[in-house]
Amino acid sequence: MKTVKKRSVVPVYAVGAAWLIYAWFLPLYRPLDYLVCGLTSLLVFLTARSIFPTRVIQEPDSSRPSEAPKPEAQPEPEKEESSLTPEQRELTAGRDRALSELRRLNDNITGPTLTAQISHMESTTQSIFAYVLEHPEKKSQIRRFLNYYLPTTIKLLNAYDRMDGAGVSGANIDGTKGKIEQMLGSVAAAFDRQLDALFRDEALDISADIKVLEQMMAQEGLTENTDFKSTPQQ
Repeated sequence: MKTVKKRSVVPVYAVGAAWLIYAWFLPLYRPLDYLVCGLTSLLVFLTARSIFPTRVIQEPDSSRPSEAPKPEAQPEPEKEESSLTPEQRELTAGRDRALSELRRLNDNITGPTLTAQISHMESTTQSIFAYVLEHPEKKSQIRRFLNYYLPTTIKLLNAYDRMDGAGVSGANIDGTKGKIEQMLGSVAAAFDRQLDALFRDEALDISADIKVLEQMMAQEGLTENTDFKSTPQQ
């Protein structure tokens, strides 16, 4: 709310009326006449303003933006999510949880080697989920990755984070941290192989297409070096 002063227009009209009345009944052609008329108008103005004073009222503050409705573009992620199947929504939720935890652990754990390995696993995990979300029929190929490899890796990294944050050195802590450090390289490579395996069928199809294409070009004499010869026409 803001305070607004509302001035009455009656005093202004009264001044106008005073000039008209004065000019109607009295001469108005000498400087003294204008002076008298002006003083009379001032008196009329002050009298009218005292009768009709300025009012002070409270109005909504239009300068402050009201709560605008959310733009229509805002709900787009919800529309996109609503178009997913329940299985895809489950995959999306699992992806978000895993990537969020990997990022958190990567922020906490120091060391360039570990940081690089965790970042690589995070990127590979993102690619695995993206491929399976686009090809839901491939989910069965990453079932062990989802149910064991990924959660176990996050569990090991959490253990490393806790031990590293203990701030002490000992046989158990140092030994466990060393084993995890040695294991992470193999884990990162396993993540890469998991992603590569998703492209196995596509790679086979492409290889078959390439082979057929090469054979057809060779039979038509469209390649320079080939073991295939076109069949002579009878």
